[in-house]
Amino acid sequence: MKTVLIGVGQAGGKLATSLVEFDDRMGFDAITGALAINSAKADLQPLPLETVLVGQDKVNGHGVGGDNELGAEVMQSDAREVMGALDGNITAAAEAIVVVAGLGGGTGSGGAPVVVKELQRVYDVPVYALGVLPGRGEGAMFQVNAGRSLKTLAREADSVLLVDNDAWRSSGESMEEGYDAINEAIARRVGLLLASGEAVEGVGESVVDSSEIINTLRSGGIASLGYASAEAGEDAADNINTVMSTARRALLTGASLPDATTADSALVVVAAESDRIPRKGVERARRWIEDETGSMQVRGGDFPLGSERIATLVLLGGVERSTRVEQFIERAKEAREEAKQERQDPNTAFANDELDSLF
Repeated sequence: MKTVLIGVGQAGGKLATSLVEFDDRMGFDAITGALAINSAKADLQPLPLETVLVGQDKVNGHGVGGDNELGAEVMQSDAREVMGALDGNITAAAEAIVVVAGLGGGTGSGGAPVVVKELQRVYDVPVYALGVLPGRGEGAMFQVNAGRSLKTLAREADSVLLVDNDAWRSSGESMEEGYDAINEAIARRVGLLLASGEAVEGVGESVVDSSEIINTLRSGGIASLGYASAEAGEDAADNINTVMSTARRALLTGASLPDATTADSALVVVAAESDRIPRKGVERARRWIEDETGSMQVRGGDFPLGSERIATLVLLGGVERSTRVEQFIERAKEAREEAKQERQDPNTAFANDELDSLF
């Protein structure tokens, strides 16, 4: 699927860069353009992408300090400049636009919904969001920001592919190591999905194309992407069980949104050398996912790729009823209430006997 990426905020810019680098490294040529937008000049400087600095008149290139209302405001104020910068990136070849953002920060969570809304107004291709939820330990402000941003994105975007930060972060990793690992994991999974049908090596029996992805995400709302891989046997017949096992792991333990198994639609993509892909295995995996998700709209197909491993992707559309999403929304609501309770009237904050005055 020919795609244009727009990274918003610090996390969005880094993740968009990881996706572009993966696409270049694999030679897929699925990403036709990329742009990074931020209100913090220092975060844009190291990125090897075309960049746009917003909010200079309000924050002077220093960022919005986690204030996503200010992030939305500066993005709206500079919307014309942003859309002008996109003119050269979004060509007639583009089949979709993906706005990438971390949903906990200020510019990403506030600015991404504004960018999506502006894109929907101008372009006819689907506009998706790739949003990363903050981890449970990242503080109340990040939870509240993400809750508000997700609610708005789900309304404005054609679909929001959601990644739970805690899903792919290993225990014992530092915060920085965790982010790098998550970006790498997202780039591999989303990069393979976008490349389906673009860089086909060999001829498959039922090759996935862009329309399959678009139709799977047509239900809107929130989407999840699962991934698993394993060594492949020489012959397709030897790999039926391998396809089934990787499909199960992709859905049950390798998903970007854990525990999201009730869906409106789904797509199973099996990537490997064409001679190693068992059509019977793909069909069995498709039927199993149909039973697991309760959806009657489950598609399946091949992604012929020069690899001795089998990689299985499971894309779910319409998973907003999942337990994980409900738990996050409740967490965001609780964080908002905690933040309200912590705010005090400055005139009464020091009217107590707990501290002695200096004089």
